[in-house]
Amino acid sequence: MTTLTLVARWNPIDWPLTHGPVPCTVLAAGWAALALLAISRHERWRAPRMIGALLLGALLTVLVKFVVDDWWHPFPEGTPDFVLRWTAVALFALSLLCFRAPLLPARRRFLAAGGLLLVVLMAASQVNRGFDQYPTARAMLAPHTDELTTGRAAATVQGAPGRPLAELWHAPAGLPDKGTLSTVTVPGTRSGFDPRPGYVYLPPAYRANPRPLLPVVVLMPGQPGAPEDWVNSGALRESLDAFAARHQGLAPIVLVVDETGGNFANPLCMDSRIARSQTYLGVDVPDWIHRNLQTATGRGALAIGGLSLGGTCALQLAVNAPDVYGTFLDISGQEEPTLGTHQETVDQAFGGDEAAFDAVDPVHLMAGRKYPDTAAMIVVGANDPWFRPGQEKIHAAAQAAGMKVGYQTIPGGHSWTVFRQAFEQNLPWLAQQTGLIR
Repeated sequence: MTTLTLVARWNPIDWPLTHGPVPCTVLAAGWAALALLAISRHERWRAPRMIGALLLGALLTVLVKFVVDDWWHPFPEGTPDFVLRWTAVALFALSLLCFRAPLLPARRRFLAAGGLLLVVLMAASQVNRGFDQYPTARAMLAPHTDELTTGRAAATVQGAPGRPLAELWHAPAGLPDKGTLSTVTVPGTRSGFDPRPGYVYLPPAYRANPRPLLPVVVLMPGQPGAPEDWVNSGALRESLDAFAARHQGLAPIVLVVDETGGNFANPLCMDSRIARSQTYLGVDVPDWIHRNLQTATGRGALAIGGLSLGGTCALQLAVNAPDVYGTFLDISGQEEPTLGTHQETVDQAFGGDEAAFDAVDPVHLMAGRKYPDTAAMIVVGANDPWFRPGQEKIHAAAQAAGMKVGYQTIPGGHSWTVFRQAFEQNLPWLAQQTGLIR
């Protein structure tokens, strides 16, 4: 066992948060704290107070659901049921404290408040387990980044017809073991879109001379979400470094971009009244790649992918800009771009013009056009009740449109358990489709 492994094992920020003793301990402590808040021998703690706490907790839960899903409406699919259930548990604990606090001496009020914090921590832990968003505390930290490798190599190696790049490339001595991850901002020069900073991964071979002309994969996060989700929760760098280690330092360049402009924003990846998102992803992003990176060129060397909303966007760009992206990876995407309901989407994005929506909607486009030169992979959680039916329809539509399309299910729901595996398992497929390996 290496020293590094021992350090990771004993470093608390690397302890698993979604399985093992940490979440189980938090769960047990939370239920115990809730029981202590609910049970009392105080003569004034009677059934009416308990019933009052239950009613208040239920009322607060209904209020939260109304505010989030009906008024604010940040999630087109609504709040997942398991999130609402754990929210209700936390709000019930808050209600118990409100009814218990007046009966307690000051010192025990602090203890009761500590019990509430344990219940809230338990609820947050269980929501995290449901989404598998933060497998460790380290995943909550800002990722370590490197300075972007700039400049163009004079000598290059590129693939040839019928010969993938890996068959023509020979790694030089002294090649680094790992790639670099850099923070970048891809401006909306033509679109006017205002994105958050993203990330670019350059594999070890990118620093070689001669330099291989590598393909590029554009990745997008979900909503709510941010580009760093792919780095932290998605273990992007680890997956790409592992791939590069098996292929003489070769791996696709991966550019993670922000397609929303904010955690809860949803410009739909269309050019509409909301924003010119399609122009950003279909023009500004490829232009930035060609200006700033030395890569393989052409639609065959440029793929696009994403998860949830990002998966929907990948599909949209593949069918609306097929001359730009020849391959796409749709992980747990939606059946159609949406702001909640079809009518809300058409009204807000196109002023009620149904024909304008149909002109860019992937299902409508695939029904009237063939895409024989587009490669697609549709992936969804086997236990995802929200997105699996839609992904099955997208797969059927892509087949009917003549795409070279595959369909996969991965055990799990709408969570990083699925998203992480979907990218890692399909990385070789992306490399094949973009001419990197056979």
